Order: sequence, then structure tokens, then C-alpha cells
Amino acid sequence: MLSVHTIRRICAAIDAFSVTFIAATLSRSRKKTDLSVLANESNNPENFPTIAACKAAVLNKHHKLEPQVVRESSSTNTVSDRLPISEPAIVKLKAEKDPEKLFHLFKSNAYNRLVVENRFAFEDTVSCLAGARRYDLIEHLLEHQKTLPQGLREGFNVRIIMLYGKAGMPDHALQTFHQMHLFGCPRTVKSFNATLQVLSQARRFDDAHTFFSQCANKYGIVLDEISYNIVIKSMCEMGSLDSAYLVMVEMEKAGLKPDVVTYTTLMSAFYKHGRREIGDGLWNLMVLRGCSPNLATFNVRIQFLINRRRAWKGNDLTHLMCKAGIQPDEMTYNLIIKGFCMIGELEMAKRVFYAMQGRGCKPNRKIYQTMVHYLCEGGNFDLAFRLCKDSMDKNWFPSVGTIEKLLKGLMSTSKNRNAREIMKLVKKSSWIGC
Repeated sequence: MLSVHTIRRICAAIDAFSVTFIAATLSRSRKKTDLSVLANESNNPENFPTIAACKAAVLNKHHKLEPQVVRESSSTNTVSDRLPISEPAIVKLKAEKDPEKLFHLFKSNAYNRLVVENRFAFEDTVSCLAGARRYDLIEHLLEHQKTLPQGLREGFNVRIIMLYGKAGMPDHALQTFHQMHLFGCPRTVKSFNATLQVLSQARRFDDAHTFFSQCANKYGIVLDEISYNIVIKSMCEMGSLDSAYLVMVEMEKAGLKPDVVTYTTLMSAFYKHGRREIGDGLWNLMVLRGCSPNLATFNVRIQFLINRRRAWKGNDLTHLMCKAGIQPDEMTYNLIIKGFCMIGELEMAKRVFYAMQGRGCKPNRKIYQTMVHYLCEGGNFDLAFRLCKDSMDKNWFPSVGTIEKLLKGLMSTSKNRNAREIMKLVKKSSWIGC
């Protein structure tokens, strides 16, 4: 009888024979593929790749790729040589001075957003054409812009209206406003105010008043404070001060509160025409209604006080400005300095002159002119010389009469060297005289 160990060995042998037989049958029936061929070749030690073979394969690959790279780079160079980089359109427009060429250059860039959306490019082009009196080119250029996609925007039409105004073509600006609906552009108070401003700046006050009174109702435009302020200013420039005041009353009836621009415009006009009582009344009315004066309002009142030779009162007003948190500017200091000089207070004028520099406000051309003129009047030629030289170094030259008076004063006090220095600065510059 067989033992258990012997039986196990016989079974294992039978299993091994069965597996071998099945594998041999499958290998004979299967066809060899490319993969099996590669596998057989890789099992051959003679066919195994060496390091030298790998290097040769890599070099061969780079060598095959090089002609394609060269062809691509050569074709790129050919294209770049054929299409040279051109200057930006903005640079060309700025450099071009010939009106005809400038017109065609701008028109050819009508769809270039860098040109169309650049406000300065528009202004410089129209200014150049207006300087050459080529109003026909301006009209052609701006009318063509209306037909483009940007003509649908009110802001763009406002720009065209203002450009017509700067070119001295208010009729075209007015026509642009009336024709906005033809290009699918809505009208609001913005385009209305732009047109009103153009008519006022062209001093066509009657047309501005007619436009204000009729077109607002015609197109259903709701007026704002800017609309009323433009009309008030135009009436003040006409000399119709009472009518301007009535416009402010009408403004209040329309539910709009007069602002600091309204009061300042009216105050300046009434003071200029010697109607001090109404000017002072407007100042008091403004303060009572809670409208705080700004720098322009203070300067208007200071100028009125200086014209009435009340420099001390004007100087007190500058202290009130500082307390209100408003810093005086060059115009304020020039008025105060001139006011003290007019009443013979040269020492106070000098104190104000040096104080303004200590407060970070540098003197401008008018302040130098005022100081040098009145210092010569007062016989202080040494300080007048120093200030005149400082002004000339900044290329700010006093008037002919002031320089002549300074030279005579320096010669009379035996300051010939200083006089020669002034003459040298005059001859060195291209100054003709004021």
C-alpha cells in the first residue's frame, strides 16, 4: 500500500505534465507578432544595446531635427524682414505737421481704439487742423467719427461737441447735438451742458439763452446745477447781472440748491461792476444757507478789498481762510502783496513774500513782477536786483518799463556791475518784452 507522501509526489508529477502539454499546444498554434520578435531579440545578449549605440541614436535624432528648426527660423526671419515693425499710430500723429497727411493718417486709424479712445490724440489733431484753418478737414474727420460704432455713445458725442467748440465751430457743435438721435445716441443733460458751454465760450450769449430756454423742454432734458451755472456766467459776461440773479431764483424754484460756483460767479460780477452791497449780500446769503466759500470765493472778495485799497482787511481774510482749512494760493498772495505795495507798505509786502515761501507756496511770474516793480518805485534797488535776477534765472522777465527803471536806479546808486549783469541776462535770452 502506497504511503501518503508517495501519493502526493505522483499527483504533483501529473499536474506538471498537464501544464507542460497545454503550453506546448498553445505555442504551436499562436502566430508570432512583432512584439514577440522584439522580445526574442532582446533575450539575445548579442542584440542588447550598448552605451555607444545609445549615444549614436541620440546624435542621429538631433541631426534629423536640425534642418526643420533651421527651416522654421529662416522662414520667420524672412517674414520679419518682409514686415518691418512700424511706429505706433499715436507717435506718428504727434510727429506729423502737414494738415493733409495728418488728416489721412487719423482717418486711416478710425477703428484703432488706441487712437479713437485717446482724448489727447483727438485734441492735438483738431488743434493742428484748426491752426492751419482747415475747417473742412475737421468737419470731414469728426462727421466720419459719428458714423462709427463709438458714435452710439453719448460721451463720445460730447467729445465731438467740445472739439467743435475748441476749433471755433459752434454751429457744427449745435448741429451735432440736434442730430444725435440719427446715430442712435440718446441725449441727456451731459450733452446739453456741453453744447451750452460751447455757445457760451463762443460768446454767443443770445443763442445760449435760447438754447437753454427752448431745447431743454423740446428734448425732455432735466437740467442740473451745471446748466444753470453756465447760463448765469454767460449773463454776467453780457452785463445782465439782474437777469443772472433771477436765473438763480429760478434755479431754486426748480428744486436745485445754488452751490459755491453760483455764488462766486455772481459775487465776482457784482463786485466788478461796483455793486458792493449786492456782492456783500450774496456773501452773507451764502454763509447763512450753509454753503461754505472755497478758494475762488475768497480770492474774489480779497480782490474787491484790494481794489478799494483795503489791504489790511484782505490780509485778515487770509487768516480766516487758514482757519477754515483753505490754503492761500499764488493768486491770493499776489493780491495781498500788491495791496500792501499800493498803500506804500513795502515792509509788509516783503514779509508776506517771504512768509508764502515758508508755507510751501513758491512765487510765480506775477508775484516777481509785482515785487520788482514796487521795490523800484520805493527806491529799494538792491532787493529789486536780487529778485529780478532770480526771476530771470527762471526765464520770467519783468516788463520793459520795470527793467528800465531798475537799470536807471542801479546806475544812479553806482551799482554798474549789477546793471551789466541784468543786461547780460536780457541779451542772453530770446526775450522781447512784455
